[in-house]
Amino acid sequence: MNDTVPVPPADRDPGACARRPSHVDAPDLRLFVFALFFIFGGITSLNDVVIPKLKGLFTLKYAEVMLVQSAFFAAYFIISLPAAAVVRRIGYMRTAAVGLLLMTGGCLLFIPASSSGVFATFLAALFVLASGITVVQVVANPLISMLGPPATAHSRLTFAQAFNSLGTTVFPYVGSILILGSISKVDPSRLAGAALDSFRIEETHVIVRTYLGLAAALILVAAVVWIRRNRLKEVKDEDHSIMGHPFALLRRRRFAFGAACIFLYVGAEVAIGSLMVSYLMQPSVLGLGAEDAGKHVPFYWGGAMVGRFIGAYLLRVFAPGKVLAAFASIVLALLLSSAHSSGALAGWTLLAVGLFNSIMFPTIFSLACEGLGARAAEGSGIICVAIVGGAVVPLLTGRVADWQGLQFALAVPALCYAGILSFGIYARRPAAERGRG
Repeated sequence: MNDTVPVPPADRDPGACARRPSHVDAPDLRLFVFALFFIFGGITSLNDVVIPKLKGLFTLKYAEVMLVQSAFFAAYFIISLPAAAVVRRIGYMRTAAVGLLLMTGGCLLFIPASSSGVFATFLAALFVLASGITVVQVVANPLISMLGPPATAHSRLTFAQAFNSLGTTVFPYVGSILILGSISKVDPSRLAGAALDSFRIEETHVIVRTYLGLAAALILVAAVVWIRRNRLKEVKDEDHSIMGHPFALLRRRRFAFGAACIFLYVGAEVAIGSLMVSYLMQPSVLGLGAEDAGKHVPFYWGGAMVGRFIGAYLLRVFAPGKVLAAFASIVLALLLSSAHSSGALAGWTLLAVGLFNSIMFPTIFSLACEGLGARAAEGSGIICVAIVGGAVVPLLTGRVADWQGLQFALAVPALCYAGILSFGIYARRPAAERGRG
């Protein structure tokens, strides 16, 4: 029995993507995409516990250790459009398998990184890992939007992102135990030469063991995806150009504004998450130890998970743009409160930002991509390029933190959320009411 999902011919649109699954109802494929969201979300959030570990080992400033996020999210800028081109050539499922194998390679590169005891080699391993995640995300976002009725795409993508948040909730907690729980009492600033190199190699072994476990799991998932690679039958388009014409989409004001807001949102979300452990360790906030502070990070990402399940319902009842604007307004209020308070109030208002981050990425993505049709893979490629905000905004936030302190540095993500508020107001009406622009 043939188990492929049949799809009708693709719309003939100049520059349309060469492969396109139509809007089909395939519950088993949706479960597969939910699993992908869980995996890449969880691995991305591990950076939040790796950062304080590397900061201590290499005695780095905030701006320097934020190069972890810069190296990671730079992959989105470099790899997203090539990944969309791969989708055009070999299809969604095969591209997902390629991305999973690339992620596996990135995890394995932590072995030579640890052996070298050099910070730059960790950045290289993270870049390769993030390249694989980029490929998987270019596949997952448009695919989940297409696996069901177009009218519920906002809600469906938000629900899928809840599994992303489940990963970002589970992984940091486990990572805090495995990685931050083993922080040495030795002060590396008092060591030099061979003694320092040996200390760094020994201490980074805990990071290696964590990522080796992930590599084993990723190989199994890639094998399952490859076995099911023909589950989704896709129809080729007549446009045989290698990359398509993704930048032409930026002439659409709504799409360009949305892509810019993805840059702002990811940058703000990552900046807050990256500094969360250090923020909660401050005596003026919660004064926690590194491991305990790391165990609080899941409240930030877990809030996003809970908010996405709730948001999947709200987006069926209210206009997505209005929900986005309301949530951005609340985040601005929480950041203002955290920056101008101390103790538990300062800590928990910042952690609460995660709850209202919940619907932002999927809602911005789906609002920007309304009406793209056969050009969904190209649109996803451009939007994933915009995820490079995770490389830029945290670095800027780190520099401000070195200059004026962590609470003052919250002004940087606050400016990002102000831009998202503007997009929510702009996109409060469906794209059809504004025309294609």
